[in-house]
Amino acid sequence: MSFPKVSSIARKLGLPAPECEYRFDPERRWRFDFAWPSLKIAVEIEGGVWIRGRHVRPVGYLGDLEKYNRAVVLGWRVLRYAPHQLGQLELDLHALLDAGE
Repeated sequence: MSFPKVSSIARKLGLPAPECEYRFDPERRWRFDFAWPSLKIAVEIEGGVWIRGRHVRPVGYLGDLEKYNRAVVLGWRVLRYAPHQLGQLELDLHALLDAGE
């Protein structure tokens, strides 16, 4: 999903455009694909699911577990999608925003 598409969804929900490749941990070089730092909401697109990409191979998968657990410890809410699941993004962001009110 491209930045313009995520920005469009954000605008529709009254959010600012997300930051791309946002570095969320001061001690590591981990980055979120898209993030709203003031809300501590992040979106990750997990590519390569069907072609044995990095996210589904053992080392990549274990690294992702470490990254996402650290994000939760730091107070982030992380939405994760395979590219074909991105139609759910608007509904999930809406639910998170409603839950935070």
